[in-house]
Amino acid sequence: MKFAAFSGVLMDHSMQEAMRLTKQLGLDGIEIAAREHHLSPTTSRSRLKELRALSEELQLAIPAIATYTGRFSTASDQEASATFDDFRRLLEAAEHLGASMMRVLTGGPNAFLAHEYHYAKAAYWLERCAEEAKAHNMDVLVELHNESLVETVDDALKLLQLVKNESIGFIHDAGNMYITDTDYGYESVKKLGKHLKHVHVKDERRTSDGSEPGAFTNRTRRGVENFVPCLLGEGEADHGALFEALREIGYKNWVTLECHTLESGFERLQHDYQFVRKLASG
Repeated sequence: MKFAAFSGVLMDHSMQEAMRLTKQLGLDGIEIAAREHHLSPTTSRSRLKELRALSEELQLAIPAIATYTGRFSTASDQEASATFDDFRRLLEAAEHLGASMMRVLTGGPNAFLAHEYHYAKAAYWLERCAEEAKAHNMDVLVELHNESLVETVDDALKLLQLVKNESIGFIHDAGNMYITDTDYGYESVKKLGKHLKHVHVKDERRTSDGSEPGAFTNRTRRGVENFVPCLLGEGEADHGALFEALREIGYKNWVTLECHTLESGFERLQHDYQFVRKLASG
């Protein structure tokens, strides 16, 4: 397996600093969050060249761009067209940076509240994204994410029935799936099969105290719940079965570390990298 930092964890730093810190930690790559000031649809060609040159100098791969484009399911036609244009601009940026994967958001509501038309609209635009990406030899990734159309593996496979394009794949995220209260272990990897193209890892725990530092709320089948981000191994999302399955299937692709606790980004990544290396080795 190859390990990457999520640049969103290092948003307090410039993109260049984030890349140098990631290399200092010994990770293999950095997944760039397409948010200012790290990357946007308007990032200049000259800045992209600088970032690409630095990645080559550091021998630090840029495997994926985590865009915030999409949310097609509840967007108006005008909004969907505008975010699709942003996706295309970011696709060109990703090509300049040497990335091979682009995350796109489906939008909401929670899968258990969604209607067929939500899936149909998301599928239409995802198909267009996948066609554009295929022309650039890239994959479009949909993340299994709470409060979206794709909260569970079954939701992912349902969407896939509507988007028949080999360029579409899924990001497994045990932290998100823990929030959803769905299986995120061995069986989830098996069911996704060849459609599992990327992995995010982070830990969370439920709390009855919404005033805890860092706490956030999400709507789940249980109602509105409170959660707290944790360092890997200190929360309730047990990643052991996930990595057992990844080892069994011979997963050799990317695992991105995406912890959102209150420690510095460097400290979070340092802890979680040490933790996942043990899991990956068994």
